Amino acid sequence: MAEQKLGKPKKRQKLEKFLDILGETVAVITILAYVVFIVNANWAFLPAGIITSIIAGIRTYGLITLLGIVGFEATAKRNIVIRIIFYVLFAAIIIFQFFPGTWGTVVGAINQ
Repeated sequence: MAEQKLGKPKKRQKLEKFLDILGETVAVITILAYVVFIVNANWAFLPAGIITSIIAGIRTYGLITLLGIVGFEATAKRNIVIRIIFYVLFAAIIIFQFFPGTWGTVVGAINQ
């Protein structure tokens, strides 16, 4: 019984370490995408096309990915109720992104 209790935290530590490294990587990539996006908006050195679409995608979904990774890392050491609440809220964010007009409504509410 004591071996099981010792094994579980070790497994969580590995998961937290993996999520930490993954979160740092996604954060750096997202920041770089924002920098390139802002610099390109001022000086337009990238031609419109696939590269700007990829940067816009990283800019949009990088933050959501980062929120998910950091949230998973934070809830890894919490009880199951907190984890389920986070999973449901995160799933709601992901699902509502696929509804047309949702982003415009959110931005419109923020701009008022």
